[in-house]
Amino acid sequence: MPILKPEPDLFPEELFSLPAERFPWWVVHVKSRQEKLLARECRRRGIPFYLPLCERRSPRDRRGRVAYVPLFTGYLFARGDLEHERLELLKTNLCLQVLAVPDQEGLAADLGQVRRLQEMGVPLVPWPDLTKGSVVRIAEGPFLGMTGRVTKVKGKSRFIVSVRFIHRSVSVELERDALVPAEPESPRKR
Repeated sequence: MPILKPEPDLFPEELFSLPAERFPWWVVHVKSRQEKLLARECRRRGIPFYLPLCERRSPRDRRGRVAYVPLFTGYLFARGDLEHERLELLKTNLCLQVLAVPDQEGLAADLGQVRRLQEMGVPLVPWPDLTKGSVVRIAEGPFLGMTGRVTKVKGKSRFIVSVRFIHRSVSVELERDALVPAEPESPRKR
């Protein structure tokens, strides 16, 4: 039973197909525990945003209540121009910083993969950024073509997708047979 109904985690629905020239990505570093409030403000002000959420169940709660919490605490991803949307974000007084993203394509690809995992309905778990581990590509199944890192937790394989700009990751349980070594990545601008 949810404590509160889940709120929209992106606005507008076609967020990922907005033209990059007119709507570049911004990473908003948000004040502590204000991510959902900023998302509501963005929706109210017409600012395109993405705030990936995940379900969290308290292990001590016998009622089975569910809370929807930000997957990447402290961050919201917004799109828009420097003059209007960025200024509107700062006016909310909920932001610590609005960070420019030099690698727009890289961030868009990383967030697109996170969104794809969400749309598949698999349970996502926030994961610390990894520095060790093999880069893999999914060779079969619904995650076909996705790239990330693999690790083991409690004897089970987990596939890690990273949002490199903020050094945060999410993981999903995955069968080891579906993984193949990835082609070496072409270097991206950082």
